[in-house]
Amino acid sequence: MTDSTTDITRAKILIIATNGFEQSELEVPRDSLRAAGATVHVATPNGGSIRGWNEKDWGKTAGADLSITDIDTGKYDGLVLPGGQINPDILHTNAQAVEIVRGFHNAGKVLAAIRHAPWLLVEAGVVKGRDVTSYHSIKTDVINAGGNWHDREVIADQGIVTARNPGDLEAFVAKIIEEIGEGRHDRLAA
Repeated sequence: MTDSTTDITRAKILIIATNGFEQSELEVPRDSLRAAGATVHVATPNGGSIRGWNEKDWGKTAGADLSITDIDTGKYDGLVLPGGQINPDILHTNAQAVEIVRGFHNAGKVLAAIRHAPWLLVEAGVVKGRDVTSYHSIKTDVINAGGNWHDREVIADQGIVTARNPGDLEAFVAKIIEEIGEGRHDRLAA
C-alpha cells in the first residue's frame, strides 16, 4: 500500500484556503500539526491573508506563507483542506486549486478534507469508489461523484481523510498524523 513512511516531525503539510474558511477547521489542524512537529504552510489564491468564518459571522484573519501559484507539490507530504461553506465553494471553482488536489492524489500523498471541503475532492475526480464522509448537505454531491458516503466522525481510505464537522477535529488531526506516518499510498491517477 505504501512505499515509504514519514514521521510527523519530518513531514511538510500544506493547507489551501481562501476567505470564508471555518475558523477552527484551519486553525486546529494547522496548530495541532505544528505542535506535533510538522512544518505547515498555508497557501491562498493570492498569497495574502484571508478572513475566516467563525460559526455565524466573520472571524479572524489567517496569514499565508505562499500563493497557490507558487506551490511545488513535490515539497509536501500532505494537503489539508478546511471547510466552512464559503471557502470550498470558492476553491472548487479555482482550476489551480483543483489541479493541486489532483496532483497530491496522483502522487499518493495524504489528502485531508473536512466539512464542505470534499467538494474539492469531488471536483478533482478523486472520490469515485472511496469511502468518505462530509457535512451532510453535500452528501448527494459526494454520492453523485461515485463516493461511498458514510455518516462517521472520520474516514481514511488509502490516504484520503475526511471528516464531517468541527466536532470531529480531534479525530481528523489524529487520522492525518496516522496517514502521514504510513507514507505514500498507491492510487490510480484521477
